[in-house]
Amino acid sequence: MENERVLYPCYFNAALERRQGRRVPLGLARTGVTMQDLERALKKAGLTYRVETASHPAHWHRREGRAVVAWSESKEALLRRVAGVLEPRK
Repeated sequence: MENERVLYPCYFNAALERRQGRRVPLGLARTGVTMQDLERALKKAGLTYRVETASHPAHWHRREGRAVVAWSESKEALLRRVAGVLEPRK
């Protein structure tokens, strides 16, 4: 899994606290982020990714899925890039 990073929708969910799995600052987070929202943001950012059915260990019961993104830089840089293009829910 070298040069790949795993992203879960909960990383971008403003309704969650950091200790509950949110990884981005509240200013970049969105409410109710779904896997479809995350996929749209990854496409918009021009990133190569694949979707898997696995869920975040702390939220296994939600069955959100996850994205595995081809990325060689830091995960923090990836999170900020994706959060920057993540569209708010309508």
